[in-house]
Amino acid sequence: MSRAEQPSRRTVLAVAVAAAVAGSAGPATAVGSAADAAPDETAARLVDNHAWTTYSDWRKGTAKGTRAVAGSRPGVVIGAPAGTTEYTDPHTGTTATWEYATWTSPVHQLAVPSTEVIASWNARTPAGSWIQIELQGTYTDGTATPWYVMGRWAAGDGDIKRTSVDDQTDDKSTVWTDTFAIDDPSTGLRLSSYRLRLTLYRKPGTKATPTVWRLGAMGSDVPDRFTVPASAPGLARELIVPRYSQEIHAGQYPEYDNGGEAWCSPTSSQMIVEYWSGRLTEEQLAWVDPSYADPQVCHAARYTYDYQYAGCGNWPFNAAYAATFKDLQGVVTRLGSLTDLETLIAAGIPAITSQSFLKEELTGAGYGTSGHLMTVIGFTAEGDVIANDPASPGDAAVRRVYKRSEWENIWLRTKRYNASGKVVSGTGGVCYLYFPARPTARQRKALAAVGVR
Repeated sequence: MSRAEQPSRRTVLAVAVAAAVAGSAGPATAVGSAADAAPDETAARLVDNHAWTTYSDWRKGTAKGTRAVAGSRPGVVIGAPAGTTEYTDPHTGTTATWEYATWTSPVHQLAVPSTEVIASWNARTPAGSWIQIELQGTYTDGTATPWYVMGRWAAGDGDIKRTSVDDQTDDKSTVWTDTFAIDDPSTGLRLSSYRLRLTLYRKPGTKATPTVWRLGAMGSDVPDRFTVPASAPGLARELIVPRYSQEIHAGQYPEYDNGGEAWCSPTSSQMIVEYWSGRLTEEQLAWVDPSYADPQVCHAARYTYDYQYAGCGNWPFNAAYAATFKDLQGVVTRLGSLTDLETLIAAGIPAITSQSFLKEELTGAGYGTSGHLMTVIGFTAEGDVIANDPASPGDAAVRRVYKRSEWENIWLRTKRYNASGKVVSGTGGVCYLYFPARPTARQRKALAAVGVR
């Protein structure tokens, strides 16, 4: 995040989507009534979050060279490779040959015909391996999308440079970094179903294989709205979450999105990872300058960095990074209100939220931003939001309390005015959820209540 109110790469991309609807009469009729309803009443029918996670799920897909594995954390791995292929890394120019195998999900019929879809995955990619995630869908007019690449990912950066893929469109939809989006939602066109395809790669002749434990996507059709009514307070609780500032890393490792000034996403991710007891070893941190405080934040920036987006704010890459830690899962979703966040906090699950605002729109922040991630860790007795805000001068200043009505609005709205008075997009309630691979009964119930399993 930049302290200045200037376009981020995500906003520049998303503006094209927002502009298509800025002059329209509004969203499709099916969603129109939702715009005036309280957000917690509409969340269930605005978002469809589906994932393949069980051994039965992996057995239902179409396998070409992959096989399902059972156990405490079922997944899919390379069995007998389907063949070999060459891949030229666009960020290094290196061409290499890889064995590959694929797994294609069954078609998922969206309960919410969607204007946007964001994929999430949790995987292990040992040295010498990586994965590609693709999406192909059917529109409500009966036509099909091409296969869109939603990410080329590895936990490390020694074999390929993890990357999103630009310039993917069929003149009905476009992939903006990590988000599939209908180009002109005012036409009423939506995505009605999708399937996902995994391609697992490894160096020829080796036994290495990626293991994918979770694959899914969040489809949504959040209505255009500049303002969102505040929900009624319902919980007073604060979780004890580590506090890290991105600002103390300003100027460090500028090759990763110009250094810590822009590291709100990985800093937030590292806070939640460590809340769940995720720890990095001295060996993993050995590459970081020993004079730098909180070296784990530098590590998170490096290992969430998207070489095409040229930033650390790729949403699924952050969720995938969290899931590289033992017994953690990560997903990207949308929530409908602070009531949803209260449900999660009550079960001990903090959340990372994405929002944008002018300085005067969030009392006490002291800055404006075109895109920023922070961690919600609780609520005061008055219902105000307790957040670990990484855009703070030091770790001790990270804990903030923000007014409920202001915070809820800047998080849930889909359109806003920037400092120049131009209409730009808002995230519409996007958040990252990181939680145990084997949640407690209470955690499972809370996650199910917000549409995540």
